[in-house]
Parts: sequence; C-alpha cells; structure tokens
Amino acid sequence: MVKSKWIEMEEEIVDEKEQTFASANYGDAFLMVTAIVTILIALLLISISLVYLLPGVGNIGSAGPSGALITWENEYREITGLDEIQDLDGTGVILCIVDSGIDMKHPGFEGMEIYGWKDFVNQQSEPYDDEGHGTAMAGIVVSNNGLMGNAPGVSLLVAKAISSEGTGSDQMISESVDWCVINNADIISLSLGGAQGFGSGIFTTDSLERSVEQALDQGIYVVAAAGNDGEDDDGDVESPGSVEDVICVGGITRNGQVWKGSSVGDNNGRLWPNPILPRNNPDMKPEVVGPAQEVPILMASGISNENWWGWSSGTSAATAWISGSLALLLENNPELQHENSQGRDSINEVKDLIMFNSEMQEGQTEHDNYYGYGIFRIDVLIDAKS
Repeated sequence: MVKSKWIEMEEEIVDEKEQTFASANYGDAFLMVTAIVTILIALLLISISLVYLLPGVGNIGSAGPSGALITWENEYREITGLDEIQDLDGTGVILCIVDSGIDMKHPGFEGMEIYGWKDFVNQQSEPYDDEGHGTAMAGIVVSNNGLMGNAPGVSLLVAKAISSEGTGSDQMISESVDWCVINNADIISLSLGGAQGFGSGIFTTDSLERSVEQALDQGIYVVAAAGNDGEDDDGDVESPGSVEDVICVGGITRNGQVWKGSSVGDNNGRLWPNPILPRNNPDMKPEVVGPAQEVPILMASGISNENWWGWSSGTSAATAWISGSLALLLENNPELQHENSQGRDSINEVKDLIMFNSEMQEGQTEHDNYYGYGIFRIDVLIDAKS
C-alpha cells in the first residue's frame, strides 16, 4: 500500500512590522532614503495630530499597507502586464482556492461575499483561517481595499484542506479538488506541493494527481506551485505541478530574475527512483514564472501577527498571482472557459499561448528549467488571443 504524502507550504510570510526591516535589507538606496524621509514627515504629522486627537487614539483603526508594499505591488503589476489591463476583473469566472481558509473579517475583503466554502479539516460551516496562508493567497486574487487583487470580480470558492500547522493530507486535498470540480470551477489554484506519486506522468497511484487529472479532463485549469527547494533542490518540481497539463509556476524577483528558492524542472525524464517520461512542449516544467519575492499580501487575524498587511516569498504567491491573471483571460475569452471546451482542448490552446507569448529572459530562446517559457504576461496573452 502506498502511503499518502503530506503536502506542506514552506512560505515566508512576514507582517508589516517585520517588513520594515526587510525593506531596509532588500530595497535600493533610493527607497531607503524615501522611506526615511516619509517616516520623518509621518512622525511630524502624527505628533501634530495627537495634540488634537489624543482623547480618541484608542478608536483609531488599523493603518493601511505601507508605501513599500504598494510600490512592490505596482512593480509586480507592471512586470506581469496587469497595469495594461482595463475593464477586466474576472467577472463570470469561477476560481477555487484550496488552502488554509480565508479570514473574511480582513478589511481587504470589505463588502465581499465568497461563492462557496467547504472545510475539510474541521468541518466548520463558516469561513475562517487559523494558519494565514489561505488569506494571503486569496488576497492576491480578490483584495479590494488597501492592496488590489488582480481579479477581484471572480466568483471565489474556498476549500480549507490545510490545518493550523500548515500541512494537509494527500487525500484531503484530493477531496478538495473534487469539490472544486463539483462546484463548477474554471480555475483551481493550488499554492502547495509535495512528493510526486509513484509513476507520475505515466500512471499514478496518487489520489491528488488522479483528482487533478479528472479536473483537467473537464477542461478545468489547474495552476500549481513549482516548489521552494531551489537552494536544496531535489531535482524536479513538486506535485501536482508535475502533472502534464497543469500550469506549474516558478518564481521571480521584482527585477525579473529567478527567485533563489524556486524549484527546477527535470524535463529529461528518469527511471529511478520514480519513473517520469521526458516532457515536451508546451508541458515542460515549470511553464511560467510569476512574483515570488516579497509579494504584498493580506495577513489573517489571530495568528500572532500585528498587522493586516505584510509580504510573502515563495512560489505559492506566484501561483495565486498567475491564477488570478488567468481569470482575466477567461473573462475576455469565455470560449476558453471549461464549459465551452471539449475535454482539454482549451487548456492545450492556453498552454500554447503561454509557450509563445511569455516574456523570456535576455538571451533565452527556448524553455528554461528554472524560468520556464518566461514571465506570465497577461496583456500579451490577451492581445495574442484577440
């Protein structure tokens, strides 16, 4: 009997207090000077304001995201082409996030209702997030206050399959994927990963990979993280990103370079220890790269953080970013949505679009085992399909 693997999320999620120090470490000299000047001005304004507002200080709500977070968000929107998109917000597209849940009390979700919720961990009927990762990923897609999600108009399904410890069983996540399918999702976003099932890519003993294959057969797009073991790489992307027609997402920094933790794809195939067939275009792994270093996120309440906003580094964030961006393409081209597709035809068409229309590195002419076919450029994809 094959044991179920455990799925883990090894992301760095940092709240805004910690992010102040990270900004000093990673920002360039201009940002540092700007931040210092901004802080001095802010302190002056605060000291003046307190003279008049001191009696009501205890009623002041949480501040919004810092200037650094907004700057980083804008930089990533530019590098992925989101800043070129107008009049598209994902409306009419159903996107399902399988993760640790969602904190609907967050001000970034102000006035929002989710399309569906299912708790596979604790069977609670109301949405919650006791780990924080799911709220961060959902915010990348649908935040409508402070930070701006890249597809705030999608109909959002949320399946909780990750526990408060940040892990989930293969079977539980498999059932969550099945639930997304039953609820008519167009896109399933999996910001998680684990060991590949035996025979992955040939035949598989893995329940999650089988569920993913069944979703793909219905024309549902599955977007999954490449993994975060780039500094101690095991030789291939994680499952289910390793499945052939899944869109597997690696990570980049704000200057477009490969994020140091992003996992490499093994596209030559192997016999041992786990047989994998050689991969061919447009299914070489990872297919694309997206924002993965210090990506602005929402922070769930009640999990030891002090702020509503922070940042995350990891291919999980890149996966959520690409999932939301893909929803814009499906809104613009509803014929690509799964109900209008014959089996995997639309998935194959979109993967061809990705292969020919992603932004490669300077000097890159073909798939790269870290950089994929390039940065996912939603503006270029939409133009190519128009």
